[in-house]
Amino acid sequence: MLTRPEIYMITNSYIGVNGGYLGDFSYRTHEEFYPYYCDVNISPSAYEGTTRQKFLAILENADPSTQAKILKGVLKKYPVEFFPEEQREIKQKAAREIKELINRLESGQAVANERLYVTNATVERAIQDTKVLIETNGATSGVDRIHTALHGYLKEVCRQAGISLGEGETLTQVFKKLKVNHPALQIGGTRQDDIDQIINSFSNTLDKLNPIRNKASLSHPNEELLEEDEAMFVVNSAQTVLNYLNRKFKN
Repeated sequence: MLTRPEIYMITNSYIGVNGGYLGDFSYRTHEEFYPYYCDVNISPSAYEGTTRQKFLAILENADPSTQAKILKGVLKKYPVEFFPEEQREIKQKAAREIKELINRLESGQAVANERLYVTNATVERAIQDTKVLIETNGATSGVDRIHTALHGYLKEVCRQAGISLGEGETLTQVFKKLKVNHPALQIGGTRQDDIDQIINSFSNTLDKLNPIRNKASLSHPNEELLEEDEAMFVVNSAQTVLNYLNRKFKN
């Protein structure tokens, strides 16, 4: 996801704003911009305000894949040659930054986090911290926080379901108790044996999250940290588990 400063850089420093309006956009050409330049089905008429305000809201609320398409559309509609010659050196620098943002959005997209049906303040804070850290510092910085979010979520599910936990039980231990005791995980369905095998593999995944978090993340002053690709894989794995359990426990 793009950070707020990055969005304002694209809007103000690259495209430019005149009298509160974005570049040379009219309401009509802004409406046409998304399908023609970005290949996305977005209608600015659904948003309030000037073209600048609409663009900001659309870009900020889009998922990473759509953000990348919009940025490509910006560079297509506003190549560096579009601007007056005296501005092109500055615009060229901004254009390079935008291309780097596109690469980041396309290569580092994390599994989306869904709205949790069971949650508490600690879990919500950890999820928000994960998102911010990935956006600003990369996935390696988010490993510890996604571990905290998942661990806190499972403990809160146990608390609300009346499943007792001992002091200091690990993420893996809490998950195993849920699997045995929570009725939502006891319901059979189509290919339940196969689904149970996948759930058991979740246990193995969660078991590996503990040493990774303790020995290769920023939770401690570790000298060796996960590389970015592996860190994003860990974050995505934990988020996938969280999304699945969230749906199971929503009732």
